[in-house]
Amino acid sequence: MSTSLSPYLSLTGNAREALEFYRTVFGGEVNISTFGESGMDGVPAEGVMHGELRAADIDLMASDRPGSMPVTPGDSVTLALTGTDSEKLHTYWDRLADGATIGEPLAKAPWGDEYGQLVDRFGFAWMVDIYEDDEGEDTAEIADED
Repeated sequence: MSTSLSPYLSLTGNAREALEFYRTVFGGEVNISTFGESGMDGVPAEGVMHGELRAADIDLMASDRPGSMPVTPGDSVTLALTGTDSEKLHTYWDRLADGATIGEPLAKAPWGDEYGQLVDRFGFAWMVDIYEDDEGEDTAEIADED
């Protein structure tokens, strides 16, 4: 049995656009429920109450926060893509870099991995760490201790 971590992004009116962009990065399928479908008053009916991107190895959720709930994305969280699949991680990097601010280009780091940082077009911080062997592989999945 395992447990996974699924980031949930809060946006201000562009959650649908963000999820569609991330779909072009990671592939998969986007499912969206709107405020209007849920019958909520006082918020834009077309706003995303809950959205989810499910891809082979990615589960990313997002919603539009009502105006009364301020959002400052990227201030305290960095989304990390790590692993040994260099081709896949380079593809993710290239796609995320479209419209992004590159903090550190994806390149060989002093510790031997390929590493880079960027802030995507929606203001979210990402890092990519590509390592050659299986060290660190356990960071992708947390085993239940029960």
